[in-house]
Amino acid sequence: MKPTTALFCGAALTALASPAAAQQASSASDTAATSSPPKPQPTGYDNEIIVTAQKRSQLLMDVPQSISVVGGDRLDQQQATSFADYADLVPGLTLQQTNPGKSRIVLRGINTGGSSPTVSVYVDDVPYGASTGQSNGAVLAGDFDSLDIERIEVLKGPQGTLYGANSLGGLVKFVTTPPQLGIVEGKAKAGIEAVKGGDIGWSASGVLNVPLGEKVAVRAAGFYRNTPGFIDTVGLAEDDANSVKSYGGRVSVLFKPSDTLSLRLNAMAQNIRADSQQSYDADPVTLKPVSTNPYTGEPVDGYTRGARYREYGNTDYRLYSGVLDWDLGFATLSSVTGYSRLKSNDLQDISDQLGGLGDAIYGSGGAGPESAGIYYPNQADQKKFTQELRLASPASDTFEWLVGAYYTKEKGRIFQQYLPFAIPGGTPIDPTLTLPVGPDGGDVTFPDFLMAKLDSEYREYAGFANATLHLGDRFDLTGGVRYSHNKQDTSQFLQGSLLPLGGGTSPDLQTGSSDEDVFTWSVSPLFRISDHASIYARVAKGYRPGGPNVVPPGAGADFPRQFNADTLISYEAGVRAETADRSFAIDASVFYLDWKDIQVSVTYQVPGLGAFTGDGNGRKAKSQGAEVTATLRPVSGFDVIASIAYTDAKLTDDLPGIDIGTGSLVPPGYDGDRLPYAPEWSATISADYQWTLSGGAEAFVGGNVHLMSDQATDFDPTYRMVLGRRQSIDGYATVGLRAGVDIDPFRVTLFAHNLTNSGGLVNVGAYGARPGGAIDATPIRPRTFGAKVEWGF
Repeated sequence: MKPTTALFCGAALTALASPAAAQQASSASDTAATSSPPKPQPTGYDNEIIVTAQKRSQLLMDVPQSISVVGGDRLDQQQATSFADYADLVPGLTLQQTNPGKSRIVLRGINTGGSSPTVSVYVDDVPYGASTGQSNGAVLAGDFDSLDIERIEVLKGPQGTLYGANSLGGLVKFVTTPPQLGIVEGKAKAGIEAVKGGDIGWSASGVLNVPLGEKVAVRAAGFYRNTPGFIDTVGLAEDDANSVKSYGGRVSVLFKPSDTLSLRLNAMAQNIRADSQQSYDADPVTLKPVSTNPYTGEPVDGYTRGARYREYGNTDYRLYSGVLDWDLGFATLSSVTGYSRLKSNDLQDISDQLGGLGDAIYGSGGAGPESAGIYYPNQADQKKFTQELRLASPASDTFEWLVGAYYTKEKGRIFQQYLPFAIPGGTPIDPTLTLPVGPDGGDVTFPDFLMAKLDSEYREYAGFANATLHLGDRFDLTGGVRYSHNKQDTSQFLQGSLLPLGGGTSPDLQTGSSDEDVFTWSVSPLFRISDHASIYARVAKGYRPGGPNVVPPGAGADFPRQFNADTLISYEAGVRAETADRSFAIDASVFYLDWKDIQVSVTYQVPGLGAFTGDGNGRKAKSQGAEVTATLRPVSGFDVIASIAYTDAKLTDDLPGIDIGTGSLVPPGYDGDRLPYAPEWSATISADYQWTLSGGAEAFVGGNVHLMSDQATDFDPTYRMVLGRRQSIDGYATVGLRAGVDIDPFRVTLFAHNLTNSGGLVNVGAYGARPGGAIDATPIRPRTFGAKVEWGF
């Protein structure tokens, strides 16, 4: 999370990644989904996968860039309800996660840490989440539930031409199921699951589609999930403390008064309530769970976390949008309006991270050991308005074009505090202090120990154009351009007794501003070898906005007041092919990404405040690799899907040296270091078989194996200095199984996740932040068994 003061001290299941895998009507998951009538398909598409990557409906075979598509039925088949589940289904995608709702998405290894996102998230055609690091956009990616999602499109490589800022690595697009005119349909689900070493959870959800006359339809979906915990909190003596509740819903209204005009209104709400934190205290060398209670010295077993103040992590999503499509004959006019809000409220016990600061200031008699601690409320609030207008030509055999304009205004606020509490008991202590720091040594009363508030505003204006020239039946040439202008303003306010105790003044106000002009482009030729095979190439540029930096009071002249935009140029080539009977398909691509002026975190020692982290720029990094997805259907009802991704993502220059209190500047990363959370290899293989029983019932079984190689963690110069090496996470493998029966209109599924109980990790924290010299480690969920019942009409 973005620090603002010394507070901060211190595919396999891309089943549908090729048209051969796209025969949804015959796949096991689709046939057995519900007894609902099939959704109408656009004329001429013959149930093949349709994507909207280029902001018009196209067959996947005709799109000249790498895309992975995961259908809603496949998500349901895999019990994939969150980012932690989606990530395994897409080659080249990894996830760094501390809590549900606190996630960083990494595509093709494009990641150096920091607080600005490198992957954009869209819901239909509306962007969600902050465009800058001033609101912690990188680690607050929208972790949407998959209920009633038609598909997830993952676009690889920079998407700056059509989607603008922050799509350096790519884009994740959630396509929701639209209301259906003239159809009444619904489904309901209920499930239960148990996690090894933890508790029992349950879930329930429902979807209903109702037409209101011939021209209007309404679709509504709602869900509640109680995910069981498995990490015990020592200090508070709570078992299975890290349970998570997630609940919300969507409502969509479609009004289609004629064949040439349609209006769709959407509203979405989702709340995530994470008790405690999803990380355990680990040995900093082995990353195994600690075996000793850091407060009592008694032995402990399994996953444990030290905390003496109750921790939590809450996240709220709200999104409202309206999409108007008007066919004017010569072109279709589209207006996409969106308003979204994201609220994150996180609280942690950071007493040990601050090295006895609570005792020194608020302890018994001013010096009582282990009598006072510090807890840390950290709130982020993002509000985003977007408006896009597009004019797109009709489908053509010769020339297709699209032009558009885009505007966004985003307001963000980060609010953080240091607050004292009593040990034991966890009772808050009045933070008021009176200090002789006024004129002539007079007393001044401070109601806060430390409070930080960062307000920001981001505005962007952009114009873009995209066109495809069809040179005969076999060759297409697609190109696009985008011009963007953004302007940012920030206001940072600090106050509290810790500032004068550290030699500063309270209150302290710092302001900043920046503006940028950016031009991005793309060129993509595609050649159809036959009706069932095509090859493509793509060269594209993307960018991520820079901005004004957070500057601490008393910062020296060497502290960067502003950081610049970074840019990336991608070179990619790929092939998609399938047999005529669609029994085999392959989707493969190779890529090289040239990343310049990379944005990184910089740390300086500020007199009186200690280590302070902000944003800065490094020089260069690169990512090169290949991704392959193959689909095999040897007999009816039997699908085998395998994917593998190779990613070589590294720094190609040393990062700028930072001050960590050693007397000299230390680079947190060196030329040749792997980029964080960018595994060199990942692979998934999935197999599903469905057959007919007597009486017309359908039975199905399936399984999948997911493999992940070793990963380097965030750049941590302190860890490297103390232990002499870069921190890394061992590779791991997971196995999942599923089986069930479909007796219309009911479906029963039994499933097992992480059958081998792998202890794979998805995040490791900074060195020295946990009690007893431990380090934060966030695991994947242990072995989980569950069952689900569905009913549809």
